Amino acid sequence: MSNNTQQDLLSAAQALLQEQDDLGLAREVDHRFIETLTFSQADSIVSMLDEMLRTSFIEFPVWARNLAFRLAILQRPDDAELLRRAAADLRCFGPDWDAQADRMIQKAESIANQGR
Repeated sequence: MSNNTQQDLLSAAQALLQEQDDLGLAREVDHRFIETLTFSQADSIVSMLDEMLRTSFIEFPVWARNLAFRLAILQRPDDAELLRRAAADLRCFGPDWDAQADRMIQKAESIANQGR
């Protein structure tokens, strides 16, 4: 994935943090992020998540981080570390996703045990 595409994804993610008074503009920003994310490679998604979670952990919308982790995992289903990171992130925002986080941890452990 080119550096420009990685930068496009990071820019789209950062735009989500800007306060949007105009609902139409907010929808446009959300649309740009979703479209850019949808066509990004897993490495670019993980890189964007690294930066956004490092600099804007609370501000980065939960729906955006969940979608990003999900799309990265779909591209790298056997990446135990990515599954663990996604599960840990889910646990940060309430008990609603604890069962899903538990399943992700179990899958990560199964993948890790197969590699031994």
